[in-house]
This record gives sequence, structure tokens and C-alpha cells, in this order.
Amino acid sequence: MAPPAYTGLGVAVAFVDSGFYMHPDLTGRILVHVDASTQHVIEESSVDQVDDLSWHGQMTSVIACGDGTVSGGRYRGLASRASLVLVKVSSPRGQVKERDILRGLRWLIDAGRRFGVRVVNMSVGGDFVSDDPEHPLHWAVKRLVEMGITVVAASGNRGVGEVVPPASAPEAIVVGGYDDGNSLDRARWGMFHSNYGRAHDGSSKPDVVAPARWIASPILPGSIVDREAYWLGPLLATESERALKRLLMSGYGDLSISREHALHPDPSLYALLQARINGHKLVDARHQHVDGTSVAAAIATSVVAQMVEANPRLTPQEIQSILMRTAVPLPNVRAEHQGAGAINPALAVESAAQTSLLQTDHQRDNGR
Repeated sequence: MAPPAYTGLGVAVAFVDSGFYMHPDLTGRILVHVDASTQHVIEESSVDQVDDLSWHGQMTSVIACGDGTVSGGRYRGLASRASLVLVKVSSPRGQVKERDILRGLRWLIDAGRRFGVRVVNMSVGGDFVSDDPEHPLHWAVKRLVEMGITVVAASGNRGVGEVVPPASAPEAIVVGGYDDGNSLDRARWGMFHSNYGRAHDGSSKPDVVAPARWIASPILPGSIVDREAYWLGPLLATESERALKRLLMSGYGDLSISREHALHPDPSLYALLQARINGHKLVDARHQHVDGTSVAAAIATSVVAQMVEANPRLTPQEIQSILMRTAVPLPNVRAEHQGAGAINPALAVESAAQTSLLQTDHQRDNGR
């Protein structure tokens, strides 16, 4: 558990992703939306175009920094009061290639300080393995870190022994995933099928792992899933057959079932509806379970934002060191797969705060 006293207040977090949505859980805290989908990069106050690509960036930003408005506070990110900079890097063809990611990172290098960015979440990956220290994405990550901006990158989801840029930049905090089985019992925890490997300098990646399954995330408004979840969500809490029929008669069109079938439900319809609930991984009418190292990276990013709030003087290198030093290794998992282990938000933030006290004492002593 992370200490509730820290919420990322005063910390600007950038998300580099395929697209975004101005979700209610982020209202009032988005500093700028940057459309870097072409060479003509546009800074704007809101997201003008919403499509299927918007879902992924909505997921990462709300998991990390959502304030839980839609869920009544139930699904709130650890950095729920952080400010956000949203950088869209998908191309007009709906792809996210290295050149697209680089375009977004170049904008951050040029403008990140203007918006006070301290942390960058990169739940996107490049095209090919590279051990070239001069690779453009490696260069961009190094430059951001030199500027005092901590870069958090997802390791990838294929379960293979390789990482690609930007996760192969040694300066990035690379996050793999573990599966906690939706349980607090650590004996039930195991690894997610996340990538592992070497950075271009030979150092091992990932650095740490974070939860990568059973994470509640908002459904993208206006999507097909949203239309179905509007009716399927209430079914999760409906036991009355009368109420069920009433829901079906109201929503059979959105659910693509016949009026006759809705009027006379049978076991085959119940099985169909349950399959859709499972397929969409619905939690309720507004949320679904998500998985992947994109999720794990977003959670780690929210912890980093808390650490920066606790001690704004921390460097990216110190943040990386604290996260790894306070991580808890998962038993029976090889070190190359999990790095230093599962992040421990409480210890990491506490260590960041204590480091701040030590820095203050040191400055006081030197001033005598």
C-alpha cells in the first residue's frame, strides 16, 4: 500500500501513448494535450479526436492519476492529484513506430521544462532490438534523464528474453509485470508474461515489476464496449428475473439480440451475456479489468510521482535506486525476469521522504 498522504500534488507527469480521452477522473489537471501524430506537432487544451487508439492512453493516465470521480473514489490512482501532460504519438495510420515515439520525446525535450514535467510514462515500445547507444530513442531517454526527468518504460508483453527501445535505454526505469491473483496473499503471486533482457550497455532489464493483472480501468466512452457495458454492468448486480427482463427489453438493440429473445430469455441467452461480460472483463458498467506491462508501468509512474512530491530534489538516478532498493523479490522467480522485485510503494515513498530530511540536515550542517 502507498501512503495516502502523498498524491502527486504539484508534480507534472507526462504520458506518451497512442491517444487519450478527457476522462472525468482527470478533470482540471490536464496541462496540455499534444498531438504529435505528424511532424506538425500541435499543443491544445483538450483532446479533439477520440477513436479506438484513445483507449490505451486513457487507461495508463487514469490508472496512474485518476481521482476516482466516476467510481465514487473506489478506483483512484496513487498520484490522484498530479498534473498531466498527454502526448499522442500514433500516426494517422493508427500505428506507433519508433519515429512516432521519438517525435513525442523530442517535444518533451524541447517543452517539458515549460510545463514542469518531472516524470514520463512510456507504455509504448519500439520496433527492433538495438544495442546502439546512439539509437534515437536511447539518446532521447538519456537526454530527458539529464534534464532531471524520470523515464518509466514498460518492458513488453511477449514473455521473451529481449527488450526494445525505449526499454533498452539503461537510464529508463523499466517495469515488468506480476500477477497477484487478485489476492493479498503473496504466496499466490506469480509472474506475468513480460519481456526481460539487456539494455544496450549490458545491464539487466526490467529493473522492477509491478501489478500487471486485475487492474480496474475505465471503459472508453462511446465505444462498442461502452454501449454493451451500459446494459451488461447492471446485470452483474441483478438477481431478480423481472429486473433482468426489464433491462433486456430496454437494451436488446445495443446488445444485438432479438426482441423475442429478450422477452423470453433462456439458458443460451444467459450464457451469451456471461460470455460477453467475461470477454469485456467487466467490473461494472463503467470499468473493466486490464492487464499488461503498460498497466505495471503506469502504477510505477504513480509511485514515482509520490516520491517526487515527498522529495522534489530527488534525481532520476536516486529514484531508480530507491525503487530497486526497496523492492521485494518474488520467491521462485529468476532475477532476470523480475529485476529487484515487486515495487513497494510505502517503503519507496518513505525512503524518498527520509532522503529529503537527510539532504536538509546535510545542507544545514554545511551552512554552519
